[in-house]
Amino acid sequence: MGRLPLTLDKLRDFPAINSSTGIANCARCQLEALMQQIGTPMPPRQGAHGYWLKRGDAAAQDKSDVQFAANQTELNEKIAAFQQRGITAYTVSAHVPGDLVKFYGVAGTGFFRYYYPTDDGDTKFNDELRNGTARHYPFVVEALQADAEKLAQAVGISVYGGDCIIREDGSYCVIDFNDWPSFSRCRQDAASAIAALIDNCKIV
Repeated sequence: MGRLPLTLDKLRDFPAINSSTGIANCARCQLEALMQQIGTPMPPRQGAHGYWLKRGDAAAQDKSDVQFAANQTELNEKIAAFQQRGITAYTVSAHVPGDLVKFYGVAGTGFFRYYYPTDDGDTKFNDELRNGTARHYPFVVEALQADAEKLAQAVGISVYGGDCIIREDGSYCVIDFNDWPSFSRCRQDAASAIAALIDNCKIV
């Protein structure tokens, strides 16, 4: 999988399921700007439960690229540490209590799945545990799917995945969105949907 700027530039003129431009748009700073433009539900910048600091120029490469800060003082310290590493592009959002949900989709095919990481313990950096065991708050799945499809179109990708927080009242906010996720919980169904996408030539 290629995400380096040079790789994306070389592939820019070739047809692809996820375009070079779309993949570049998944860098957090660009992604956040697009989400704001189209009205994707997002976490607030301020809150009473801590903050998330995320590298903004690329997808997270290791645990240190996404960090939790308990308060403003700790956040400032972590921002300074980012800058010492040469990371000057970053995003900050408030921690949102609620159920963490991972979702996967293939735009235009009807394929959309969602899962609770704490149900099976499958986590990437264990940051998912910050929200605790899922309570399975009810929410409108179709609304989340519609927002995800709208975002995928704005970003310029067809195969996507992301994370969101479902609040106790059923509202939600998208906290991450990316190209070509692992589909770790639904690979066979996802493969069929991607094959159908290719057959129908719905390539962006």
